[in-house]
Amino acid sequence: MQARVLHTLSQRPSLTGSGVTLDALAREAGAAGWSQRALIGVPAGDSSAVDGLDDEEVCRLEFKSDSGTAEAALDFHVPGMSDVMPYPSTRFSQMTPGQLASYRSAWRSALSRILSEFKPDIIHAHHAWLLSSMLKDLAGDTPVVVHGHGTALRQLSQCPHLAEENREGCGRHDLFAVLHEEHARLYREEYRLAEEQVAVVGAGYREELFHCEGAAEDRGSSLLFAGKLSESKGLRSLLDAFELLREDQLGVKLHIAGGGAGEESERLLERMKTFGEDVVYHGRVSQPELAGIMRGCGVFVLPSFFEGLPLVLIEALACGCRPVCTDLPGVRSGILPHLPGVIHTVAMPAMETIDKPVEADLPEFSRNLAERLRHALLDPPPSSGEDLRELLFPFTWRAVYRRIEAAWQKLTG
Repeated sequence: MQARVLHTLSQRPSLTGSGVTLDALAREAGAAGWSQRALIGVPAGDSSAVDGLDDEEVCRLEFKSDSGTAEAALDFHVPGMSDVMPYPSTRFSQMTPGQLASYRSAWRSALSRILSEFKPDIIHAHHAWLLSSMLKDLAGDTPVVVHGHGTALRQLSQCPHLAEENREGCGRHDLFAVLHEEHARLYREEYRLAEEQVAVVGAGYREELFHCEGAAEDRGSSLLFAGKLSESKGLRSLLDAFELLREDQLGVKLHIAGGGAGEESERLLERMKTFGEDVVYHGRVSQPELAGIMRGCGVFVLPSFFEGLPLVLIEALACGCRPVCTDLPGVRSGILPHLPGVIHTVAMPAMETIDKPVEADLPEFSRNLAERLRHALLDPPPSSGEDLRELLFPFTWRAVYRRIEAAWQKLTG
């Protein structure tokens, strides 16, 4: 009889790092012979798929539709683990008591139904937050692995009224699978976990999509940013740095790929338009489309102020870009030890909150970022072919899945 795993994700699949992780684990687990179901949160009428699963294997809890027209179980947009999501969303910090009550009740009903019907041997839950916090009450003796992507750590500080509920509920789970050593320390501290409750599994990239084959021979002076259109991703500072850079770098272009919603995203879009043809906006793109854009650009830049393990740096490197990013804890402990001397880092500005920099420090940060980009544009491209693939193997989904499946087997054995 096939072993059964239930995946849970309280937001839309595929469109953020946790959704991409769900897709990857479902693909790998399917290839390894696991029977699977996934429970996800989507806008009403949305047919979001989970890569590797048939439609009948995906259970959806419906929220208010993006257009607001379709009927839904819940009359507000899907809450996001980040305050700025690449689609209309609700912020946990702004949810009313009534919304929180209906949110909990709807997920309990959906979980009870799928647990009764599917009877999983193990549950793999994404995010140490509200949906995950209720699993032990409903799943009984079924082992639960919580995949920590870092965003719950931010929500604990942004939603102090929900923090203890999540610490208590999630702290009872069998294992936290986290991205890097600094994450392991933070999750142990915040959720009061024992040493053996936390395992570093890393994050992976799709080597069949992100590679150098067919890459442009001359990539010119081209930069690429990929991510949500949000100030916490450092996009405003990047535009300031690009303004400085193009003063002495003739022909430099900045490509931007990603989506966003709300006033912040609109402000950034308006600013991008002021650069004319020097800034090329691709909108929200699929992973194959992103890989194609990467193969045409020389430098990839991620000036984010908060990340877990920014896998997009590995994807860009696999496509032959020279990566530039902020000196994030996840980069320092999860990537640089494996790839010394490959990634340019920029010192972080002083931070006011976990993802909001001190405004007075941003001009200097932008100047430093511009200088790093100048150096990166002059660097030779990274190696390619088999040498690069071997170097990046620890960051493939095959490698990550092996670590996760070993934990599943230990907990169900």
